[in-house]
Amino acid sequence: MIGVMTELPDWARELNLAPHPEGGWYRETWRSDITVPATALPGDYPGARAAGTAILFLLMPGEQSAWHTVRSEEIWLHHRGGPLRLDLGGDDDRPGQATEHLLGPDIVAGQAPQLVVPARHWQRARPAGDEPTLVSCVVVPGFDFADFRLRGD
Repeated sequence: MIGVMTELPDWARELNLAPHPEGGWYRETWRSDITVPATALPGDYPGARAAGTAILFLLMPGEQSAWHTVRSEEIWLHHRGGPLRLDLGGDDDRPGQATEHLLGPDIVAGQAPQLVVPARHWQRARPAGDEPTLVSCVVVPGFDFADFRLRGD
């Protein structure tokens, strides 16, 4: 892992990111001090959750996150680098026909600076070009690995 970490740009190393289980690099930057009890949450959350959480997430050219789903809604925000291709594959048991979205700074070219991923929707991400891509993901109710599922094949 040390050899891979040195391949990150200097600015990315300053962020103290760690490998993410879905692929790419991340660091949690915020976890709300407000806790929402499971009885007040929609659906089948197995326990209380922070009201919200945020991470920085980096993908290098050639990297891709695995198909995954999160029980909560996510807001993706573009910060730096090239655009990010975010595929959404519906909310069935497995990803379906993907809908492609481009997260990035060039609104005139059809990119969006932020995007909401609905709760329980399959998603995967990869840089759309040859630059690293830095985004944030804000999750409400807050992220918990108990609510995270990777595609199992």
